[in-house]
Amino acid sequence: MDRTMRISEGIKREISNIIHTELKDPRLSKLISVTHVKVTKDLRYAKVFVSIMADEEEKKEVFKGLESAAGFIRREIGSRLQIRYSPEIIFEIDDSIEYGARISKLIEDIKEKKESD
Repeated sequence: MDRTMRISEGIKREISNIIHTELKDPRLSKLISVTHVKVTKDLRYAKVFVSIMADEEEKKEVFKGLESAAGFIRREIGSRLQIRYSPEIIFEIDDSIEYGARISKLIEDIKEKKESD
């Protein structure tokens, strides 16, 4: 595993921990999962993909909360991972979990319809 992958995994683990245990923003009380992190080769930027289980309006509020906490998260990442440059955190919404859940529900609905016919 190369250095950027190790740092990506460390950032993913630490950001998830920070979101769930240290951020006190009430907007972040929803179910938030850090799905993956992409770090640039020069370690200056980290694109953090998050899945938020909420409706569209709540997602926007949660996203605003994450963006406002980005500076704090960046400082924490720098000190916890002991890396020279703490990458700038860029949050992105990842709808893949929600998409998968929607597909599963559609499959279940089809099965139920076939069984009732």
